[in-house]
Amino acid sequence: MASCCSLSFSTVSSKPNKPYSSPISSSLQLPFTSQLPFSKKYSLYSNHTLLQTQCRKTKSPDCPSFLVVGSAKKQEPLRVMISGAPASGKGTQCELITKKYDLVHIAAGDLLRAEIAAGTENGRRAKEYMDKGQLVPNEIVVTMVKERLMRPDSQEKGWLLDGYPRSLSQAVALKEFQPDLFILLEVPEEILVERVVGRRLDPVTGRIYHLKYSPPETDEIAARLTQRFDDTEEKVKLRLLTHRQNVESVLSMYKDTIFQVDGSVSKEEVFAQIDGALTQLLEAKE
Repeated sequence: MASCCSLSFSTVSSKPNKPYSSPISSSLQLPFTSQLPFSKKYSLYSNHTLLQTQCRKTKSPDCPSFLVVGSAKKQEPLRVMISGAPASGKGTQCELITKKYDLVHIAAGDLLRAEIAAGTENGRRAKEYMDKGQLVPNEIVVTMVKERLMRPDSQEKGWLLDGYPRSLSQAVALKEFQPDLFILLEVPEEILVERVVGRRLDPVTGRIYHLKYSPPETDEIAARLTQRFDDTEEKVKLRLLTHRQNVESVLSMYKDTIFQVDGSVSKEEVFAQIDGALTQLLEAKE
């Protein structure tokens, strides 16, 4: 008697007019498998046509009338980090990315405000420091970010971590959450300064205008626009210096996944660069 090989299949009946309630699993003894080369044996797991053909040839009584149904492994979601200087267009690109790829947008500042508003333990601890005019310690913010990255929606849909980590110590604390892509928006300093200094806020609607790139629609709106106290050339250059120093310390952690993007062009052109890279990533995951 020929030796047998035991295989497990998920089965679906192919007989017409036969009631079927739910998939069943059966362990079947297929005598012909011992006579097949390894490549053919392996293909039985996924190729029901081969199984049916061999059954017909051997006329084995053990052969059922069913189709072998394979379950496809779910594609891994995207994990993306994005970094950019003030006025680099990072906020706009985050909106475009999350809209197209349905990623969970995670920004440390938003998390901090949400935790404080919800009165969580992390929020209460953070508020104590903020009430004293002190910076919230790294460990509190990192804990918030980690917890958000671990939530089911982030794990299921993928995530876009916005402007974080900002320092090497933060990057080290998040080393278990390695991104597929670290997007770095590159914009010359003179353009960044021009973008920031020209920004104006409408205190009535909360809308942000720019005197050159997005001027107000009417003279009435223009008359009530205000400028943020730190949107001056001197303060902007200090902020840019701090940003550069922070980013340089972080890049060493993500050198294998950095994608530099020319952020000096239009928002559509910037997104086209990012979109192309993310599309390639998805194709590679498939």
